[in-house]
Amino acid sequence: MTDAELARSVAIEAGELLKDLRASSGLDGAALGQLGDRDANTLILDRLRAARPDDFILSEESVDDRARCAARRVWIVDPLDGTREYASGSDEWAVHIGLAIDGRPALGAVAVPDRDRIFATDDLPPDHPPCPQGLRVVVSRSRAPDIARCVGDRLGATLIPMGSAGAKAMAVVEGRADVYLHDGGQYEWDNCAPAAVALAAGLHASRIDGRPLIYNCENPLLPDLLICRREVAERVLDAIAKG
Repeated sequence: MTDAELARSVAIEAGELLKDLRASSGLDGAALGQLGDRDANTLILDRLRAARPDDFILSEESVDDRARCAARRVWIVDPLDGTREYASGSDEWAVHIGLAIDGRPALGAVAVPDRDRIFATDDLPPDHPPCPQGLRVVVSRSRAPDIARCVGDRLGATLIPMGSAGAKAMAVVEGRADVYLHDGGQYEWDNCAPAAVALAAGLHASRIDGRPLIYNCENPLLPDLLICRREVAERVLDAIAKG
């Protein structure tokens, strides 16, 4: 099994587990979210360790082993991206399985289980339709960052509220949106797999000042992110700089 096939397989299996838990556990709210985080994390770690015993893993739900910083290959995972959405019954949550090699988002998979969708670096949708005249910017449903609103105004864009980071990023990959812009607090597990998938799909993915995304840092805080269609990246970055 290739790394990409492994990422896809584990993301799908974790997503099915999470759907089963929500249907059968009898829990809801925070208790359901905690159970989902725990059980999905256990499954993912078990599968990755069995298949790639020499690789390190950085997971939102596990104690960080800083020995990973000296490794070339690190799996960066979010077992349940959008715990609040998952626990509330929304379909805007995801599973992230990313692999960073030499600090770059090399490959990965993002499952959006309630939509029965899997986006993986070796199996992506066909080319996007032509860019619409009016751009569509996905923003957090609960707390859209001011910079996204400002950039949206500068570009004359429509803002589309959406749930988890993975759901928003995959909306751009899928062509249902054109820009995902975030500033104000993410970690490597929030965007490694989405960035890998976006880059494989031919999209632009960077920090909001245009710098490349670097992973497997000692401090996994990676607070800002831009994923967008390549043909609008320069316009978006210019709007951010004028922000």
